[in-house]
Amino acid sequence: MPTILFAAKSERWSTYEPHLRTALGENGLGHAHLTIEADPGDVDYIIYAPNSGLTDFTPYTRLKAVLNLWAGVEDVVGNATLKVPLARMVDEGLTEGMVEYVTGHVLRHHLGMDTHIHGQDGRWRDDSTPPLARDRSVAVLGLGVLGTACAQALAALNFPTHGWSRSAKSIPGVTCHHGTDGLADALRAAQIVVLLLPNTPATDSTLNAQSLSLLPKGAVIVNPGRGALIDDDALLAALDRGHIGHATLDTFRIEPLPADHRYWSHPRVTVTPHIASATRPASAARTLVRNIKRCEAGEALHHLVDRNLGY
Repeated sequence: MPTILFAAKSERWSTYEPHLRTALGENGLGHAHLTIEADPGDVDYIIYAPNSGLTDFTPYTRLKAVLNLWAGVEDVVGNATLKVPLARMVDEGLTEGMVEYVTGHVLRHHLGMDTHIHGQDGRWRDDSTPPLARDRSVAVLGLGVLGTACAQALAALNFPTHGWSRSAKSIPGVTCHHGTDGLADALRAAQIVVLLLPNTPATDSTLNAQSLSLLPKGAVIVNPGRGALIDDDALLAALDRGHIGHATLDTFRIEPLPADHRYWSHPRVTVTPHIASATRPASAARTLVRNIKRCEAGEALHHLVDRNLGY
């Protein structure tokens, strides 16, 4: 009988427990011991939230795998005491939510909706007809599960869609770029840029003064990925001089975003409070338990994290 330790904030337990127990029963694992307290030497799997306070995996001598409760793994991937496979959360609800956020805000900026939402002043703005989607190029930086899904959704809406990743990828309907030169090409082509890269040392400040300068004047940035992907000072400077037309930001280097941060008051910035997408307990529980079932059957886990890349 495997022992599964749920290591997350206490308030998460009441939300996840019934869904996990249902999923365990549906997958023939109803006999598993699901708990929030266990002798470390008896634990086979840890369902893990990086803010749980568990940082030393050394006592977990029987551990087979750690299953991250979040999509982001940057807070655990470098833990030297973690010697077993680590799986990221790839949940259909998380993906659907991200696609909805990204396509919603891309369409908002493409259609110029803010002009009319904030322009109820009696002026008839009949000069604001947007181009068709086929005439507005979009670049998605980061082609993991979320980035690929968003790029495919944008391409399906008829946007000329570019994608960039560290290594070469091929996605039907998407012009894929990779490497340093590929990033420059993707940025030069993009009127709207969506950031969905992971947070690693290599991706820190992907958008900086130099890379922002490659974007066409008036380009829009949508960042539901990670706050560290942007050099904040460089972005504010580009916004101030009008090179960047708008930035819709959902993630930040410090969260909650401090009340005195310039992003709150900048007329070309929209702040959303890290709501682009969230793990849905019901579908996430099914994802977690299916991975445990694979491991119990001697099969490889899905969505394993590459420790060298951090994703």
